[in-house]
Amino acid sequence: MPNLFATKPLDVLRCESDESGEHSLRRALGPINLITLGIGGIIGAGIFVLTGEAAAQYAGPAIVLSFIIAGLASALAGLSYAEFAALIPLAGSAYTYGYATLGELVAWIIGWDLILEYALGASTVASGWSGYVVSFLQDIGIVLPPQLTATPGTRLVLYDHRWEPLTTLLPTLHHLAIDPATLPHATGIFNLVAVVGIAAVSALLILGIRESANVTSAIVVLKVAIVLAFIAIAAAFALQHPALVAANWHPFIPPNAGQFGKFGWSGVARAAGVIFFAYIGFDAVSTASQEAKNPQRDMPWGILGSLVICTLLYIAVSGLLTGIVNYSALNVAAPVAVGIDATGVKWGSFLVKSGAVLGLFSVMIVLLLGQSRIFFAMSRDGLLPRWAGAIHPRFRTPFVSTIVVGTVVAALAALYPISVLGELVSIGTLLAFVIVSAGVWILRVRRPDLPRPFRTPWVPVVPALGITVSLLMMAALPLATWIRLVVWLVIGLAIYFGYGRHHSRVQAAQEPASAGGGS
Repeated sequence: MPNLFATKPLDVLRCESDESGEHSLRRALGPINLITLGIGGIIGAGIFVLTGEAAAQYAGPAIVLSFIIAGLASALAGLSYAEFAALIPLAGSAYTYGYATLGELVAWIIGWDLILEYALGASTVASGWSGYVVSFLQDIGIVLPPQLTATPGTRLVLYDHRWEPLTTLLPTLHHLAIDPATLPHATGIFNLVAVVGIAAVSALLILGIRESANVTSAIVVLKVAIVLAFIAIAAAFALQHPALVAANWHPFIPPNAGQFGKFGWSGVARAAGVIFFAYIGFDAVSTASQEAKNPQRDMPWGILGSLVICTLLYIAVSGLLTGIVNYSALNVAAPVAVGIDATGVKWGSFLVKSGAVLGLFSVMIVLLLGQSRIFFAMSRDGLLPRWAGAIHPRFRTPFVSTIVVGTVVAALAALYPISVLGELVSIGTLLAFVIVSAGVWILRVRRPDLPRPFRTPWVPVVPALGITVSLLMMAALPLATWIRLVVWLVIGLAIYFGYGRHHSRVQAAQEPASAGGGS
């Protein structure tokens, strides 16, 4: 009878982290690479896509409070991630940490759950990236066939020489008393733009971790500069129009609209759960532990440094955006572009859209990197087939899993709307945070003697708070999202009991010991 909660010995994990050669990952990342990797993963969809949707539908100007709550939850979990990443510098992130502390079944659940975080996260970002690319191209006079720029069934209309989703344009058309039926229409068939983006990212990741990190670092410098430019332009406009800002911020927390999660404090909580997706870049840093030059020293810097920088930027952008534009007008694919247009700085729109295109591209790099490394770790343990852990002899990257993940992610981005994907990503991420926080607490009790290069402060208070805040944010998400999570986990358990436990290397190592003990 297999021990479903068998843990992977820490000495085995440490031996794996010391492996070298053509069948292992290359250690090529320094502290700056890791911080920019984290910023590259965090600064993207949260600012450029989800801020407007969450403000318009859930929290209003209080989206600022939602970002503070989500940032607090991320910081609590980030401290636990930093301890694990320094202690167990291996690919796999929460999956590997769960295997070392909570056992194989929990590790499988979190590994399967992380697919929601990384693969669906990349699909969500690809959808947002597609919207900005299409808008940017239309700005310079290039109009793509609208049917190939949206998911199946999306209704698009041609207004002011631009194709836009009907749901985005409806408020404007109603305000101008224009009947949508009088405008040219098209229906989305397939989001080809998102597919092209995922294909480009996958090719880059196959070429090498150093190349991917260098491209990410260059993009991060540009997009942080662009975000700072938006903050400067919006702040100057806000100072010149204080009455407008006061009007847009009143009431700061709009009254509840009669249902949970639609404004009021429940809306602030719901928005925090939705935008939590924006913070997953920092834990993607931990998936690159096995490719860090000095993980014991540098991983905490990469995780916590990127988290602090990005949280401050998120708070500034969301506060200014809802100040210069009424939150009701921000439920669009490119809310920051709407904000910069409101300032009257025409070149600002071009700048912001350029930053969004670059920024979201770097997020896709980080998320696809994370997913392929988790598949690599699960394959190494026997829970997934060998192909998932195949390393390219020249590039030293998990090329087969990168191709497979890229294909699936591209299909999802081409066929499913961003709202459904985004909420699934958030609940998957929060579940991972719960397990990592619990794992740090458990390992402190079981193995207090381990040398820890970085120690989470105030254990068990910090892990307990991380678990509590994450569970509360999960509870604020819609019931439909919970149902999708449960269905997804049931599918994963069927695969584990059908394949994983029969091929598990940890189970195979335990069987001789069990046989010997019974003789």
